[in-house]
Order: sequence, then structure tokens, then C-alpha cells
Amino acid sequence: MIDIAIYRVSFMNSDPRIKIISFFSFILFVVLTPPTSWSSFGLYFALILFIAILSKVPLSFTLKRSLVIVPFVLMIAIFIPFFKPGEVAGGYSFGSFRLTLTYSGLIIFWNVLIKSWLSVLSMIMLSSTTKFPDLLKGLEKLKIPKVMILILSFMYRYIFVLVDEVMRMKRARDSRNFGGHKTWQIKTIGNMIGTLFMRTYERAERVYVAMVSRGFSGEIKTLDNLHLTVRDFCFLSLIILYLIFIRLWVVS
Repeated sequence: MIDIAIYRVSFMNSDPRIKIISFFSFILFVVLTPPTSWSSFGLYFALILFIAILSKVPLSFTLKRSLVIVPFVLMIAIFIPFFKPGEVAGGYSFGSFRLTLTYSGLIIFWNVLIKSWLSVLSMIMLSSTTKFPDLLKGLEKLKIPKVMILILSFMYRYIFVLVDEVMRMKRARDSRNFGGHKTWQIKTIGNMIGTLFMRTYERAERVYVAMVSRGFSGEIKTLDNLHLTVRDFCFLSLIILYLIFIRLWVVS
């Protein structure tokens, strides 16, 4: 199984519950920040950078992973500057069709892009400094619905199995001289999706029966029990105070 690189030093060995609360508080403050508060976003990034340095998480590793999500954000937000009414900043003509760019639309576009990117950076830091079983245990202790935790757990465990299954099906398809008319190709891909769904369903049934027969009761068990320490509360307090400082002093 491909595992996520875990970078841990004493500073980031905090209880996973504390780290989950800290990083989600970070996202909440970022979302509530006005889009024109440029210095606030710089300070938010500085906090992520500071934690990355202390945790010894390579900055290139974090930035590369964060850039994966940028195309999806662009797909959603790229047309906002053209359809938001307001003062016109420019325009583009395509024959008889004309698109106008507004300042208010550009601000909303910036707002969506920077907040999404900072939120993704925080989630990367959380996953890079916390073992996945500990993360699930922390979510369970925070009373997140058990069904959501189980979905995350099984998705993490079996996504690689599904990828292997898809690659095998793709090799089998290519070995049969896949090509021809686009209608035929679409039909073949549809059959593959249906087959993958059935195989996934049958595999899930087998795994569930096997787990129940071994005493699985829906509870995630780890060898390490979680214990809150003074250092954990200090870490959380520092993060919250820093975020409040940005919200009250810098934003105002």
C-alpha cells in the first residue's frame, strides 16, 4: 500500500484532536477574512510556512500537492469575473460575442482561489504530520459520525486496490485492439464502469463478511491511546491567539 509521507517532530507530535481543531480553526478564520485583506493572507501563509519548517515538511512537497487542487478550483471560479456585474475592467470579443471583465468579479475570483489554496495547504500539513489511523482515532474522539470515519478508512485502504483493478481492465481492453467509432468506445468504457462497480460491490461484501467474522464492531482500534497534555493545550492556544491577532488587529 502506498502510504502518505509522515513528518513528525516533537512540536507536531501533538494529540490528533488538537491538530484537527487547530487546522479547522485555521480554515474557519481564513474563510471569514475579507478578500481585500491582503496582509492577512500573507500572515496565514507565514503560519503554514512556520509549521512546515518546524515539522520538517519539505516546502516543495507541500506546494506540489497543493497545486493539484488548483485546476479544479479554476474550473469552478474561472467564469466568475466575466458574469459578476460591476465596474468593467476590460473586455474580450469573439466575433459577435463579447465578454466583459469586472473588478468585483476579479475580487471574488481571488477570494475563492486564495482561500481554497490556504485551506488545502492546511489539510496537507495535517495529513503530513499525522498518521492516518491516529487521524481517524482523533475524528472518532471528536464525535464525528462513525459512518463518515468508516468511509474515510475504507476509501484510504482500498483506493489503491481499485486503481489496480482499473489498470488491469484497461490493459485487457487495449490488448483487444481498442478503437473504432466513438460510440463503440463510449459503450466499452460504460461496460468497464459497470463491471468495476459490480466487482467493487462484491469485494466490499467479502471484506465486510471477513471483518465481521473476525469480531469487527465498527470501532477503530489503535495501539496508541490518545492523551491530552499541557503541551497540546499550549499548541492550540498559540494557534488560536495568532489567528485572533490576525482577525482583530490586521483585518481591522
